[in-house]
Amino acid sequence: MASSTPAIKLTYDDYRNTPDDERYELLDGELVMAPAPRLSHQRVAMQLGALIHVFVQERGLGQVFAAPCDVVLSNTDVVQPDLLFVSREREHVLRNGDNVRGAPDVVVEILSPTTAARDRTFKRELYAKHGVKEYWLVDPDAKTVTVLLLKERSFAVAGIYGPGQNLTSSTLQGFAFDPDEIF
Repeated sequence: MASSTPAIKLTYDDYRNTPDDERYELLDGELVMAPAPRLSHQRVAMQLGALIHVFVQERGLGQVFAAPCDVVLSNTDVVQPDLLFVSREREHVLRNGDNVRGAPDVVVEILSPTTAARDRTFKRELYAKHGVKEYWLVDPDAKTVTVLLLKERSFAVAGIYGPGQNLTSSTLQGFAFDPDEIF
């Protein structure tokens, strides 16, 4: 009779002991290395991060962070979204000062060839499960931004925006931009 060895799930404590010079995420207890993104990814992250940051800071709405920034969703799920927004109402998730402990209000993932499938499936379900209100999938190749809104523990597509269209956010009320500004 063959015996199977149960898979070992790593925890947040294990994750904290990974080398500082590498980028990792902890997904359902599995340590996943995230390679450095392409330059097009970096440009989009900087442009979009600046737009969101200025909007949030001018209105005193909360705080914006960029990767690498640990978001601890559970003891076996630690992610590093490209961008995230935490509202003043949810700043309790920032209290420990080291990382985000709980769901941000908005999470932005910029798709890369090595992470796109995971961002569209596993992370989408993970963010919904933990209560992220709004999830953006930014595709630098297609030059689109898909905005998803949380509806009863799953995400529904609120819109897919491309150059020449006006992207709005229901969570960041009043925030709008033409995706052409970031691509």
